[in-house]
Amino acid sequence: MRVERIAEEVWARSPRLGETRLVAVDGPSGAGKTSFAARLAEAIGPETPIVHTDDLLDGWGDQVTFWPRLEQWVLAPLREGRAGRYRRYDWEAGHFGREWTEVPPAPVVVLEGVTSARAAIRPELTLSIFLTAPLDERIRRTDRRDGGTLSVYLEEWRRGEEAHFAADATADHADVVVDTTT
Repeated sequence: MRVERIAEEVWARSPRLGETRLVAVDGPSGAGKTSFAARLAEAIGPETPIVHTDDLLDGWGDQVTFWPRLEQWVLAPLREGRAGRYRRYDWEAGHFGREWTEVPPAPVVVLEGVTSARAAIRPELTLSIFLTAPLDERIRRTDRRDGGTLSVYLEEWRRGEEAHFAADATADHADVVVDTTT
């Protein structure tokens, strides 16, 4: 399904996170979530904010457990019609930065990243999208993106995301599943 058609579907649906249509772009590492989310946000409207879950993780071990931070800093304020905000994790320095990134209470907010369509938020998602690609292709993409420097971390990361997706049945509950190799 093309991003323009998905954007139309987002606008056709009602907001479920207060007055915000929250759209999750989930899937395993290397599936193309960041690129897809950028294209989707542009198709929805040029001012559509994107929140990347990677920015909220407290390092590699926080793959699933970061959610209370996202809830407190971003989702709860948006639910109440207020701006959310978060501090981005600096992956090189190993800690959160000092600056806050604001997330306005926009008509649509795209939440991108592994576990973004988890069961805890499903009732408030206007649309959930799950991206897929074969493992060998995803590994090629992450190696190309990161120069192969993160492959040791990503092996463990993939095991964690596989366990999460299996327990959460994320793809089974997605509104749209997109194979990014086609």
